[in-house]
Amino acid sequence: MTAPQVCPDAALEAEVANLIVSTLNLEITAADIEPTAPLYGEGLGLDSIDILEIALVLSKQYGLQIKADSKDNVRIFASLRNLTAHIAAHRSK
Repeated sequence: MTAPQVCPDAALEAEVANLIVSTLNLEITAADIEPTAPLYGEGLGLDSIDILEIALVLSKQYGLQIKADSKDNVRIFASLRNLTAHIAAHRSK
């Protein structure tokens, strides 16, 4: 049995969840986003256009360079927790 993955930066995770909700005008609150649930498809139910919109906002907000054709995108956008960890490691703002 493995321990649950703990977010190293809960404040950043909450901030990113709020950005996702506000960017996509979702009818849920940021607190409703399960940190380890998939963002794409099942889970939060986002599609590729939603992910693109989020990537653009994150690029502006945190100075990230997220390329549309990167093979890492599946891992980066796998969950809110993964996305937050990527931002924490690569942000320039």
